Amino acid sequence: MTATLPPHMLEAARLTRLGRLSEATALLQRGLRGEDHTPDRTAPQDKGRPIIDLTPEPDEGARPSSHTPFPEMQGGGRRGITPPQGPLPWSGLAAGRGGGFGQASARPVHAPLPEGARFIEGAFTGPAGSRPYKLYIPSTYRGEPAPLVVMLHGCTQSPDDFAAGTRMNTLAEEHVLLVAYPGQTASANAQKCWNWFSPGDQQRDKGEPSLLAGITRQVMREHAVDPRRVYVAGLSAGGAAAAVMGATYPDLYAAVGVHSGLACGAARDIPSAFAAMRQGGAGAVRSGGVPTIVFHADQDGTVHPRNGDEIIAQCGAARDLRQETQRGQVAGGHAYSRTRHIAESGDVMLEQWVVHGGGHAWSGGSPAGSYTDPKGPDASREMLRFFLSHARDHADEAPRG
Repeated sequence: MTATLPPHMLEAARLTRLGRLSEATALLQRGLRGEDHTPDRTAPQDKGRPIIDLTPEPDEGARPSSHTPFPEMQGGGRRGITPPQGPLPWSGLAAGRGGGFGQASARPVHAPLPEGARFIEGAFTGPAGSRPYKLYIPSTYRGEPAPLVVMLHGCTQSPDDFAAGTRMNTLAEEHVLLVAYPGQTASANAQKCWNWFSPGDQQRDKGEPSLLAGITRQVMREHAVDPRRVYVAGLSAGGAAAAVMGATYPDLYAAVGVHSGLACGAARDIPSAFAAMRQGGAGAVRSGGVPTIVFHADQDGTVHPRNGDEIIAQCGAARDLRQETQRGQVAGGHAYSRTRHIAESGDVMLEQWVVHGGGHAWSGGSPAGSYTDPKGPDASREMLRFFLSHARDHADEAPRG
């Protein structure tokens, strides 16, 4: 794969191996603008995390890379996708700028809560650092052990924005469940993206996986949660992070939802992340065997739709599952295909939704949040249906910290 990369990508890979991350990022940015590819060898070295800020280069015959990688945003949100307010500075793979992983809405997101409901703030601190989170406790919650859904936002989004766009809190009222929204920090990633492409953030009890698991367990300790029914889902960078959590903590999560994301281990550095975004990346980490539901639109210009197939392939490896495909149409919206992968027991272990004509956005989401596509099938409702059909056989009543 390396041999097919353009010269500035090869030079960026070399700089990355030397630890000169700022130079590598700057080189990629100049290359995408058509400027001189010669790296500035006098620039100071960046000892911190890599930040990816590039647009996936098109395959031969595709639209030029100068196009916005989110064509659905053109013309006032074509295809029903709701853009954020203001300019669109992001440029594709954003573990740096926007990354195709969501531009936070400029408008404040403060929906009124139902009487008796709470949306509280918390934080978890562990050896890998600290992360804030918000927890939605529905008005229908009476203290009995309830399911918990952990929702991982995309780049530059926030817990409030993601909650508004997915409407998961509304569903929490209906189904009596808790919803936790971990928040990425600017100190961990300049654009608040989960670092899905970093090897140090793809391992159990290391990096960001340890912090997300820590948040999950802290909520379980402080509130009545059914330990057999704990789930994780995310969008784009958050979707890739959710795939990581399913692979590394199969004993904690009963099911996983990945929307417009990538398989665990699809990238290990900047060049491989670039390639995975552009053409799809196979997961290099063994799946934990957790039931998984995937949503991806076939016109996603930011994360190639092939990545949805790769997630299913990773999660279905070494399983004897039969497939059933159904097709449908949202009234006044997108057509879709749903493929279920069914075990001999009749349990649906994997479910893949392909939204035809949609782009890089949460399917069926609300315009109150950023990067949503109200014309798609309701990803939140379908994910929750899939989640609640799965419970782990055994679970520790007192999860460790």
